[in-house]
Amino acid sequence: MTDDRFPIAPALARQLIDSQFPQWSGLPIRRVDIDGWDNRSFRLGDTMKIRMPSAARYAPQVEKEYRWLPGLAEHLPLAIPRPLAIGTPGPGYPWHWSIQSWIDGETVSRSRIADPSQLAADLAAFLSALRQIDATGGPSAGPDNFHRGGDLAIYDQETRHCLGMLAGRLDAATALSVWEAALARRWSGRPVWVHGDVAAGNLLLTQGRLSAVIDFGSAAVGDPACDLVIAWTLLKGEDREIFRRNTRLDDATWARARGWALWKALLGLAGNDTPAADHAAARDVVAALLLEHAGLPG
Repeated sequence: MTDDRFPIAPALARQLIDSQFPQWSGLPIRRVDIDGWDNRSFRLGDTMKIRMPSAARYAPQVEKEYRWLPGLAEHLPLAIPRPLAIGTPGPGYPWHWSIQSWIDGETVSRSRIADPSQLAADLAAFLSALRQIDATGGPSAGPDNFHRGGDLAIYDQETRHCLGMLAGRLDAATALSVWEAALARRWSGRPVWVHGDVAAGNLLLTQGRLSAVIDFGSAAVGDPACDLVIAWTLLKGEDREIFRRNTRLDDATWARARGWALWKALLGLAGNDTPAADHAAARDVVAALLLEHAGLPG
């Protein structure tokens, strides 16, 4: 992916805070330890964070989170960010931006998880609760959230192109079978809330247990299959099965989820600028998907 993001330094965040929210001008601003791609985030004092879209295509996420997160939080079993204010464009920065509550915790990694089976169950319970929230009038999937919650077929051409590029480096025929099985199973239920980016970087731990889910910029209402990709990117073996049982979603949804996981992994494998660690992780995901498609433990 070409990095065309807007350069955002702490000094710019400082300028915007001082000019638009003078009540917080005395609070220190510092970079977060692990930042995202769609937004640049900075700590604002000890209890808040500044969240600034890094490109125009991410700017619609600001108002979406501000409008919907308070209502979602009332029904969820884990902490999520609380919007506090929306900033406006200013000198040196062209889009709206936000201030949200800061949530303490450690980013999920397998070495930090106290009990992977418990995390699998807790995450499944969170996603199940999210799906139960009234989705009336909720945001539709589209370009601003990479169509998460929408029709997987939008990535058909891209996926087939990646498979062509990777022929000889993986079992492209079986991978194509996984992809076509995903496309053949459409979502026929009512639209439900999806987080849209359930990845390790958006999950927080407290004392080794899942305690918060952050970054709802890709949230939408639609097909929940996209939220299940974490089954292959983080979970393994029996923990993956615990997650699957506790999500209580049908086989068709899981078939589409494999499609979402395959699409994302193939992009990583086909990208010339993919870091070595991400490349290895993508290869592991593809291997697990192909084994599962064959009915073998992955």
